[in-house]
Amino acid sequence: MSEPIKNRYDFVVLFDVENGNPNGDPDAGNMPRVDPETGYGLVTDVCLKRKIRNYIEDVKEDAPGYRIYIKDGVPLNRSDNEAVQALGITGDLKSAKKSDPDIDRKLRDFMCENFYDIRTFGAVMTTFVKGALNCGQVRGPVQLTFARSIDPVVPQEVTITRVAITTEADAEKKGTEMGRKHIIPYALYRAEGFVSANLARKSTGFSEEDLELLWQAILNMFENDHSAARGKMAVRDLIIFRHDSELGNAPSYKLFDSVLVEKKEGVDLPRSYKDYQICVSDDLPEGVHCERRS
Repeated sequence: MSEPIKNRYDFVVLFDVENGNPNGDPDAGNMPRVDPETGYGLVTDVCLKRKIRNYIEDVKEDAPGYRIYIKDGVPLNRSDNEAVQALGITGDLKSAKKSDPDIDRKLRDFMCENFYDIRTFGAVMTTFVKGALNCGQVRGPVQLTFARSIDPVVPQEVTITRVAITTEADAEKKGTEMGRKHIIPYALYRAEGFVSANLARKSTGFSEEDLELLWQAILNMFENDHSAARGKMAVRDLIIFRHDSELGNAPSYKLFDSVLVEKKEGVDLPRSYKDYQICVSDDLPEGVHCERRS
């Protein structure tokens, strides 16, 4: 694998949804997630990571070094056991550690080298945790916050009908069935993220090539994930702050505060990305550089 990254990064992602449900809440009948105190819309970090993983899987198609650990329909133990077999470990993991004190590092390195999402986000590998190995919990260098809408949202419940009837008995009684969809007419969301060069060097080996692929995945995370339920979703802006050092040259909150997203004058109810203006301050701390991608 390539050398780990040597610079810290912080970033802001702006994405929007039109007539869709960006992240349903199973505890609320799959309605869009909303902060009940403020009315602002929410999208979880887990949801965003899923989109990134899906994009990597589509692009790389399980190429060596770019497999996805957390994926639909694949038990985690199956991937864990690949590392055990590749390293020729037999029997109980606790016993294996006594005979090879370096087994933790070997297993961690194998998983990080083979699985992109472990190298990026880290993972909890239950097989190794139950085996009392320290490598069972890997802290990844890339972390994301919950996304929050710029303005409060008002989810709408839309009644729909369908002519497809489920059972023969129902077909004798009615010609259509009723259903409901929950949508947000329009919302612009903001998520923030962190890339730790320190953790990349010490733990997973996250490289410059991995970083460039991450930016590509973020920009395109909704492009191969369209569905009627999610409406129109798109990443509108990716604002990247690059530090000149491994540990960073400024607190992340100061950099995030330099990104202002506001409604344009005269706009009361935004219904388009064009209803907002995005400004990034030129007065950045010394040793920090800004790049925008869209």
